[in-house]
Amino acid sequence: MSSVKEYVEGLPEDRQLVIKKLQSLIKKNIPKGFEEQLSYGMIGYVVPHKIYPDGYHCDPKLPLPFLALASQKNFIALYHMGVCAKPELYDWFVAEYPKHCKSKLDMGKSCIRFKKTEDIPYDLITELVTKMTVKDWISFYEKNYKK
Repeated sequence: MSSVKEYVEGLPEDRQLVIKKLQSLIKKNIPKGFEEQLSYGMIGYVVPHKIYPDGYHCDPKLPLPFLALASQKNFIALYHMGVCAKPELYDWFVAEYPKHCKSKLDMGKSCIRFKKTEDIPYDLITELVTKMTVKDWISFYEKNYKK
């Protein structure tokens, strides 16, 4: 697969609907400067080289990753790098989650997993997506990850 469109079209129909809904809300609400692309085999939202020429420290040829959306075997995953970089954002999300969703939060460092698609808190994800600008992300990235 070589494009976001191919990625989405390759999903089962029920997953396509959920991914398209999440993709749409992300594109409408993510701060300016992030770009959508196929990234690590997922739908990625990155800081392009034209904004951050240094790229990703693990491979500077790649743009700086920020957010990703994936349909995994047993869940839908939203990867938000800002949540693991900024403790206040993590704390906010963890506190807000039960107000938007009855199921228990299933979360790794930056990965939020949704096993039941009907439990996805779209309003909360919309709000989360707005909370970090490109400038904020670059600042946190350089402080926390770049050597």
